[in-house]
Amino acid sequence: MALSMHRDSNSSGSNSKQQQMDPSKYVRYTPEQVEALERVYAECPKPSSLRRQQLIRECPILANIEPKQIKVWFQNRRCREKQRKEASRLQTVNRKLTAMNKLLMEENDRLQKQVSQLVYENGYMRQQLHTVSTTTTDTSCDSVVMSGQQQQQNPTPQHPQRDANSPAGLLAIAEETLTEFLGKATGTAVDWVQMIGMKPGPDSIGIVAVSRNCSGVAARACGLVSLEPTKVAEILKDRLSWFRDCRCLDVASAIPTGNGGTIELVYMQIYAPTTLASARDFWTLRYITSLEDGSLVICERSLTSSTGGPTGPPATCFVRAEMLPSGYLIRPCEGGGSIIHIVDHIDFDASSVPEVLRPLYESSKILAQKMTMAALRHIRQIAQETNGEIQYTGGRQPTVLRALSQRLCRGFNDAVNGFVDDGWSIMGSDGVEDVTIAINSSPSKFLGSQYNNLSMLPTFGGVLCARASMLLQNVPPALLVRFLREHRSEWADYGVDVYSAASLKASPYAVPCAKLGGFPSSQVILPLAQTVEHEEFLEVVRLEGHAFSPEDIALSRDMYLLQLCSGIDETTSGACAQLVFAPIDESFGDDAPVLPSGFRVIPLEPKSDGPTATRTLDLASALEVGHSGARSGGEADTSNQNFRSVLTIAFQFTFENHYRDSVAAMARQYVRSIVGSVQRVAMAIAPSQLSSQMVPKPLPGSPEAVTLARWICRSYRVHTGGELLQADSSAGDAVLKQLWHHTDAIMCCSVRMNASAVFTFANQAGLDMLETTLVALQDIMLEKILDEAGRKILLSEFSKIMQQGFAYLPGGVCVSSMGRPVSYEQAVAWKVVNDEDANHCLAFMFMNWSFV
Repeated sequence: MALSMHRDSNSSGSNSKQQQMDPSKYVRYTPEQVEALERVYAECPKPSSLRRQQLIRECPILANIEPKQIKVWFQNRRCREKQRKEASRLQTVNRKLTAMNKLLMEENDRLQKQVSQLVYENGYMRQQLHTVSTTTTDTSCDSVVMSGQQQQQNPTPQHPQRDANSPAGLLAIAEETLTEFLGKATGTAVDWVQMIGMKPGPDSIGIVAVSRNCSGVAARACGLVSLEPTKVAEILKDRLSWFRDCRCLDVASAIPTGNGGTIELVYMQIYAPTTLASARDFWTLRYITSLEDGSLVICERSLTSSTGGPTGPPATCFVRAEMLPSGYLIRPCEGGGSIIHIVDHIDFDASSVPEVLRPLYESSKILAQKMTMAALRHIRQIAQETNGEIQYTGGRQPTVLRALSQRLCRGFNDAVNGFVDDGWSIMGSDGVEDVTIAINSSPSKFLGSQYNNLSMLPTFGGVLCARASMLLQNVPPALLVRFLREHRSEWADYGVDVYSAASLKASPYAVPCAKLGGFPSSQVILPLAQTVEHEEFLEVVRLEGHAFSPEDIALSRDMYLLQLCSGIDETTSGACAQLVFAPIDESFGDDAPVLPSGFRVIPLEPKSDGPTATRTLDLASALEVGHSGARSGGEADTSNQNFRSVLTIAFQFTFENHYRDSVAAMARQYVRSIVGSVQRVAMAIAPSQLSSQMVPKPLPGSPEAVTLARWICRSYRVHTGGELLQADSSAGDAVLKQLWHHTDAIMCCSVRMNASAVFTFANQAGLDMLETTLVALQDIMLEKILDEAGRKILLSEFSKIMQQGFAYLPGGVCVSSMGRPVSYEQAVAWKVVNDEDANHCLAFMFMNWSFV
């Protein structure tokens, strides 16, 4: 029986009722009463007073219980439930901390062994150098240096003679692979260095390290997940589901071993990250077994002429890469869950790619981000979804959303690589090799068998892809991709978007003439899902169309894009940033056709030795750069680091046969205009390494910034009779600097008939108020930041401004480009005229502004 905070004294007579209502006493409930109360609690944990009275009337067994006592019972029941959940949460955290402590102790042991080994090698080297210094023999010194290099390079051990084409020979290779893999996962076989920012903890991704001074590139991660080892092993084996660069993975044969394990011969292809290098493939032996302590192991290595074994399948357009002993150690964790050790060790044959691109294949950090950490993140994502820790809105299951993300990535990778066996062929160029046009006449591969209505049209030609790559200097990939995502109209053409959206219909529109900003549109981002650590976002983008004339009505409908954005965390080391999108129709079915386009920016680790590369943004010229491309001795590098990254752009379009050449010309022109926009954006958002005295460069098409600043100040003085700046100066640079650092928000708008006023310039305070950048100002219209009252006041004062030259506007509230309300005490608007006294623009000054 249950006790509440009131207790019945069980005495009879006149004191019984008084004691039952005494809040300092307990009431003893019968099992039947508790059962009735529990039924109500399951439906409504916090019933109202009326519901409690109704409960007493409906349940005769509760008739002798006062409503106040029942209220207390529900309070106690909720308290016990809260305590139970908290106790369960604390137990889970305690298990995680216990397992993490075990991991850290093992890591500490490994580091101590590594330190001991390094101390021993250091002492040995000192002794040898001392011995060499006392002799006159130079060859002994060479041998000492070589022996030290060999110890650091982790040479591959020599294998005994064996028949590697037999099951016994394959098992010998498998056992050697297991031993070498375990030495890397838990031992000191590789000199591991922990990645910066990877702090261990119960909620962190785990401990991540990269190799130093070993052959190839290697990365290691270990962490905790709340999934059983067998489930983890099943997920990790399915590399296609989590490794976005994996094109295909085929198990050629599977051989059971006598110890209960399995040997598999695996052929795998991975995409090239850019258009300027060949894709890689692997021919490996994969060994799946269990250890004596119950741990599961999946280890893998390439079968080469040195290891022996059957020869892998030949493949054109691929470079055969080598996987050194790698794999997964999955250990059961007390109380449920698993501890996972992941090792990836690969030789990508970097010598086969242009020198400027070799850092992509020689960076252990990039390997860690794209492969090692991707596996751990995927498992943690599934674990949290399985445990119900992640809730998605919109009614779509996590597996469906993951499938959509996978289709976007795979479609973009297919477009970037353009494999011949997928049906791609290169179209002749127009004499300039900056943009490559590839054509695929197999639309079913992209549109799906159930969406083959286009292929049934006799005029349908296929899919065309325009792609280009470029080298960027001093622009963080995360910053660039975030800008491209948030300011689409800065680089996109509305007419081209309309054409792409029409590909979902039976008959596309006529081919547009690509001109940047042909029709301005605003975008609304609707989130669908994001990963655990927010390193990837899946969203729907609604492009709101606007018609400026009757003939534009057909182009004014809203359009939708399915968009995937990843790698926009600037603090993440070695991460690839990517923005991929595809037009979708309003129905947005799970099996809807997607034709992805977008951007990928991959960082190149800076080199501290040798002359720096040219600052050009054209990768083709960077590939041919010699000593002439280096900076002159008098040109100081304003940064301690030279940030470089490779940007790959790929855009896909459907086309009809009779429009093929026109679509190709449009696509080539469009990608070239995007390249120009990205170059302009890159220069505008590159972090300034100079002092705060720097002033902005003018936007294309506008007067020089110094001239514009002089016009603004002179017009203010002429119209209002006051001085905008505290101290006037004959030096134009001084005027611009004072205007740029003015405490009030000053901004200029274009004034054109039958067109919305668009911002063209703002000082630093104005940019801060609008929460934007100089380049993104062109996205913002005056009417969008003013509220209804502000628009009415401006409309009523507009004629006065144009006739008198200025007007004072009362204080009010406007909104920034990010939607945040901003209050200001007063505003001044005045005409800005040029040297010929012709109207150039309209200037505003918002005084004493602040975010609400």
